[in-house]
Amino acid sequence: MVNTACNTQPAHVRMGALAWKRCVGCGCKISDRFLLFALDGYWHCHCLKCSCCQAQLAEIGSSCFTKRGLILCKSDYIRLFGHSGACRACSKSIPANEMVMRAQDNVFHVKCFVCSVCHNQLVPGDRFHYTNGKLYCEQDRPTASAHRCDHLDSLREHNISEQKS
Repeated sequence: MVNTACNTQPAHVRMGALAWKRCVGCGCKISDRFLLFALDGYWHCHCLKCSCCQAQLAEIGSSCFTKRGLILCKSDYIRLFGHSGACRACSKSIPANEMVMRAQDNVFHVKCFVCSVCHNQLVPGDRFHYTNGKLYCEQDRPTASAHRCDHLDSLREHNISEQKS
């Protein structure tokens, strides 16, 4: 939720030798001694808050989580989104704070996302095949068409870095 009341100038405003930054949260100039950089933008320390509990995220940790347009602390992320389900390969539960890989509608632990023939780990960017519930690397592929493993999915954790303004 961005307040547009102060958002009349670009994110970086040159004032003499100083470059002022604008807060992504409220849109106003950041003239505080410290500012935060998270989610590809600058924030006042008091503006980067959990969408649920309103905790100032820099005070409770060095990361925040985003999903469905919400900015969340770790506790609220787990409370709202719980477990991501079960891993297709090992059938064990996948915690909500764990990165996952996906093939079609199936979810895998990152460590379980391996070729069913050579057991090599498939990583983002690798071409793979998913046929009859099994993963195959490009070398061990059956005759079906390939998918591209573009990214880790589910949870998006973002680091919060404090900077002097």
